[in-house]
Amino acid sequence: MVLLALLGILVLVIGLMRVRHEVLDTHTLVTSALLLGLAVVLQQFSIFHMPQGGSVTAGSMLPLILIAYRFGVGVGALAGFVCGMISIVQDPFILHPVQVLFDYPLPFMAMGLAGLCRNHLYWGTGSAFAGRFLCHFISGVAFFGSYAPEGVSPVLYSLVFNGSYLSAELVICCLILKVLPVKRLMDNMISVRV
Repeated sequence: MVLLALLGILVLVIGLMRVRHEVLDTHTLVTSALLLGLAVVLQQFSIFHMPQGGSVTAGSMLPLILIAYRFGVGVGALAGFVCGMISIVQDPFILHPVQVLFDYPLPFMAMGLAGLCRNHLYWGTGSAFAGRFLCHFISGVAFFGSYAPEGVSPVLYSLVFNGSYLSAELVICCLILKVLPVKRLMDNMISVRV
């Protein structure tokens, strides 16, 4: 059932790319693959790892955000889907098949939302992290509520648990965006195109 859901999500992303007229040419694939590889490597540099999954990394979501800024929401979501599948293999924490969807492909795909605000880096980054937070929040309430301390509602537990590491990850990404020459990077990605 989960495999069918994953296949359905993949079909929806490809449909979104067609509707938005986003193409997967060689340049897009190679650039996205390089940035995706960088995201996977950065995930290995975990600053803090939460007990039931989730971690603060050295800006591992930034490459996915850059893919979305440069190539659009659809390509960003597709790269996020691939990154989520790699994360399942590298660091799985699985309680339920539906939880897999809300903790792996969907939150990473949400990083593609940054492509909606291409002219506003921080708004785009914030919306991407808000989408990711929403996915993890739903998973936390539905599947990890039993981990909440006695007398704490699953909603509050999920809000604090997911908000704590995702807000730190958001701040790290925004700080890196502040020092990175993003405009020049985006221009270089365009100028290489043949």
